[in-house]
Amino acid sequence: MGPESLFIAGLAITAVVLLSRTLAARIGVPDAILLVVLGAAAAFLPGMPEIEPPPDVVLLGFLPPLVYYAAFFSAPREAKADAVPITALAIGLTTVTTFAVAAVLRWILPDLGWAAAIALGAAVAPTDPVAAISIMKRLNAPGRIVTIVEGENLINDAVALTAFVLAVEALTAPFSIGHGIARLAEVTAGGVAYGLAVGFIASRLRRRIRDPGSQIVVSLLTPYLAFVPADELGFSGVLATVCAGFYLGTRGEGLLQPASRLPGQLFWQVLVFLLESALFVLLGLAARVIVRDLTGAAWSSAILGAAAVTAVVVALRLAWTQLVFPLSRYLPGRHIAFDHLPWRHRLVIGWSGMRGAISLAIVLSLPVSAPGLPPERRGERLFVIGAVVFITLIGCAAPLPGLLRRLGLAESDRARIEYQETRKAVVEAALARLDEIIESGGVDDRTARTFRQLYEELLNQIRTESGEDLDEEVTDVLGLRRELVRTQREKLRRLYSQGEISAEVLRAVDRWLDLEDPDIREVG
Repeated sequence: MGPESLFIAGLAITAVVLLSRTLAARIGVPDAILLVVLGAAAAFLPGMPEIEPPPDVVLLGFLPPLVYYAAFFSAPREAKADAVPITALAIGLTTVTTFAVAAVLRWILPDLGWAAAIALGAAVAPTDPVAAISIMKRLNAPGRIVTIVEGENLINDAVALTAFVLAVEALTAPFSIGHGIARLAEVTAGGVAYGLAVGFIASRLRRRIRDPGSQIVVSLLTPYLAFVPADELGFSGVLATVCAGFYLGTRGEGLLQPASRLPGQLFWQVLVFLLESALFVLLGLAARVIVRDLTGAAWSSAILGAAAVTAVVVALRLAWTQLVFPLSRYLPGRHIAFDHLPWRHRLVIGWSGMRGAISLAIVLSLPVSAPGLPPERRGERLFVIGAVVFITLIGCAAPLPGLLRRLGLAESDRARIEYQETRKAVVEAALARLDEIIESGGVDDRTARTFRQLYEELLNQIRTESGEDLDEEVTDVLGLRRELVRTQREKLRRLYSQGEISAEVLRAVDRWLDLEDPDIREVG
């Protein structure tokens, strides 16, 4: 894209994101659906240039931080408990889907070679659970479902991209089964080893950096230092990034040191939101490119291919979760069998097989022409993959809230109650420890009273947020605290309006007062 097209694309993405956020809040539709639909509508506006997302930009620009963030904030204990279902989905189902889609495409497009068909199968094999996870978390679906769907996505991108790379190699060079197995071992082992090495070095480096800004910069560079060199060395960049993120996420030093954690987490949350939103909008904007090269004769085979592939990926995933999961009881070793997952949970997991922009980026990175990959069929290939992404995203995400409610898996208050009860428990533990220190004479009376007042006020605030009944004295204290904070804010504004303090001091003291305000709610 030229500078002018890039500028227009940026404006379109910004407008669609803002409009989608507004509409999503009003009509209760997941952001991802509106981002894609409005992006597709914008693609056909008069004067809008054709926008074809460059595959390298998507795979190298977007994928590393998104994969790293998901791996870093994964739940190790829960993921370990569900390692068998996660592995079965991420490796087993992704592999089966790749070859099943390849067989269907070979049937519909007979001039497509097996290597090309497998490459296209690998493009639609990985899921993009962003829409599903946002719906599940909003409705507080059981945490085990969320863990399995998120854990699957951490690995299936690596599996699909590995299969895609091997298939592309087979398109352009002599290829054998032995060579394929050797390359698979090299790609996997190399990616894991390199990612762990990056995580180890990054953890040592972060201990020596104290400046918050520098810590955030290093945290942003880490996924790219894991992904790009691993990819250039012929390893799996996704696996390297996952391993680096998982290694750092399970270490005490964490993503950032304590002094930088709050701004750092805010930075990453905003970055991930922007990247995910931009990806969905780019997917919608690519609709015009997807249908551009289709002629009248190609429409029938393209529509047939899209319908057949969509049916295969949806039906295969539902069958896998309902029929293959219970077979885990016959696996050796100690593990949580799939049949311990109720059928309702398995149905939701099976329905959460949306595809996303990564699939489109993969197919766009295919060579235009190669043996078994006729260039005149490129329009059909793009249409089939693009249609699968659109149909699975909109067709599966839209009914998901209703499905969760009908199955009785939408527990709107469960997570909030658990969060508040946990906060109460840790504050009460601190008060109990304070009593022990006072009894042992380890602190003077004045300090003890100060800390006791601090923690009791915090506990009362938590009780207020939980809707618990407070006695009249506690209510008076909270009301007094609100009034005093309001008075301080008024004084702060007067000092600024009279020119006695700078805007920088105004903002700094305002942030400090936020911490004192009992009406400021913590976010979980």
